[in-house]
Amino acid sequence: MPTLPARILLVDDHELFREGLAGLIKAQPDLTIVGQAGDGLEALTMARDLRPDLIIMDINMPICDGLEATRLIREALPEVRVVMLTVHDKDEKLFAAIKAGANGYMLKDTNSADFLQGVRGALGGEATLPPKLAASLLDDYARLAAQSAQYPSPDEDPDLTPRELEVLNLVATGASNQEIADQLAITIHTTKSHVRNILAKMHAVNRRHAARLAAKSGLLGDLE
Repeated sequence: MPTLPARILLVDDHELFREGLAGLIKAQPDLTIVGQAGDGLEALTMARDLRPDLIIMDINMPICDGLEATRLIREALPEVRVVMLTVHDKDEKLFAAIKAGANGYMLKDTNSADFLQGVRGALGGEATLPPKLAASLLDDYARLAAQSAQYPSPDEDPDLTPRELEVLNLVATGASNQEIADQLAITIHTTKSHVRNILAKMHAVNRRHAARLAAKSGLLGDLE
């Protein structure tokens, strides 16, 4: 019994570019186009109706961009694979696409052979990435891993002063710097200084992160 061609949904707001891709894909015996969409919301509706094997998704589109559409589609249809296709050779776009649930990322200046190889690789379960961006992604994850290895565990004492503990407990309640200053009868400048010291000592990226670490460490309510 012959294998059915893989079903692909094309999503791009530039019709001429989209039609060019459609013609390339239609010429392949193992691939077929089941639909074309011009924006993210249309893509979401068509994906639910057509259940394609792969969606080739532009990032920058009107109404609903490709990143948001990818997130919504992956939530509704986790089995559908999505490859982002864009002009952007920028790391932040790559990381945003992966965070949204994309299975790959290809540039619009990719040649036909590499494009088709990437499509088939994505259908086969591979992560499709340009070599330069793949190397950048690995470097970034290595950097984040090295940073996380330096963070204190929840059991380690960040050595906060009694005043910093007071400020931390108020931060955990969601209090603003001004509210903390008013409650502790200190200046807003002093409050900001305490918050900066707390974040540094706890290796926290923001106030919410510090509150979560404090809860895990048992520091909330631990006032001297």
